[in-house]
Amino acid sequence: MTEIHDIMTTLGQQARQAAAQLAFASAQSKSQALRVAAQQMRDRVDQILAENAKDMEFGRSKGLSAAMLDRLMLDGPRVHAIADALDTIAQQDDPVGRVLDAWDRPNGLHIQKVSTPLGVIGVIYESRPNVTADAGALCLKAGNAVILRGGSESFHSATILHACLVDGLRAAGLPEHAIQLVPTRDRAAVQELLTMVDYVDVIVPRGGKGLVGLVQREARVPVFAHLEGIVHIYIDRDADAQKTLDVVLNSKTRRTGICGSAECLLIHRDLVQGLGREIITLLLDAGVEVRADATLHSIAGTVPAQDSDWGCEYLDSIIAARVVDDVDMAIGHIGSYGSHHTDCIMTENTATRDRFFERVDSAILMHNASTQFADGGEFGLGAEIGIATGKLHARGPVGAQQLTSFKYQVLGNGTTRD
Repeated sequence: MTEIHDIMTTLGQQARQAAAQLAFASAQSKSQALRVAAQQMRDRVDQILAENAKDMEFGRSKGLSAAMLDRLMLDGPRVHAIADALDTIAQQDDPVGRVLDAWDRPNGLHIQKVSTPLGVIGVIYESRPNVTADAGALCLKAGNAVILRGGSESFHSATILHACLVDGLRAAGLPEHAIQLVPTRDRAAVQELLTMVDYVDVIVPRGGKGLVGLVQREARVPVFAHLEGIVHIYIDRDADAQKTLDVVLNSKTRRTGICGSAECLLIHRDLVQGLGREIITLLLDAGVEVRADATLHSIAGTVPAQDSDWGCEYLDSIIAARVVDDVDMAIGHIGSYGSHHTDCIMTENTATRDRFFERVDSAILMHNASTQFADGGEFGLGAEIGIATGKLHARGPVGAQQLTSFKYQVLGNGTTRD
């Protein structure tokens, strides 16, 4: 424990020093660092895949589910996608130093509200190696130093992706300690990071309910919560059949292991014997296990839903389904069982859509669109550090702009107060 404490203290001290320099680093130098890192990843694809193979072997030995292994796995296209995300972030406008608001006072003062970095960010995440690159790049773009603590199963992948990021920092003349990776799998490092109030300004957890719950319970540092994705799709009586079939299938099956994957269908009672049956049959034919309520369980191939299925994030080829009387009953169900992450309505009735949008309190609301679009890259942010489900400071996809704070700059001319 003493050794871990010393390691983490050193990381914190180095991050704080790096953050002081990044606060006024030029937009050009930060973008250069990201472009170089992206090219390093493209040039080292074979090495990255070799390191990822070690992680995949480790993950299988731990008994990770197929969905979790899919999160962990890298191939050529995925590595290039990670590199492309870095290039996209590099091309974005610098979020630091923006004048967010400005006004003049009758006393002659001119006041500006200007964006600034948060400082030092700690990111704790599971499985997905791309988070190493995404989080490192977004924090750097926003002028923050970052301490990354990936899951034990992605240790080798994270290490080589981090090395590419450091190569970029070095090439741009930025402090190499701006992006640091915790160099141990020891879980004691997480406990240390959560209490480093002298060095860390905010913690971002990205992972399952267990990880986020641990962080929220034990952190002394402020937390951007990224809760589980208990994603609902409400299918209204006025839904278009073909749109609904396409969206539901994509929302569930494109990638089952991501937080934007649909986990529960709420089907209007009037659709049970028509479109509702078609949807469930389509999912069953696609290999999805449908856990249905008493009404829908009459459809051959479904299994009875248990109470625990409402409010469950499966991250697998499983979906819950129940009948609701109307949009208000759907809204009530989501309010009771949702996680404030992403929820969708399928309808051609704009009044019903507007009621759903007004009354469902989730970070992301979709209308006639796949919930798999709940992703910072798809929002045009280049990447995301997570989907924040809280309400303070950041909500929804957390990109570079969301990783800034602000300060007031007050300009006078010998102005004094009466």
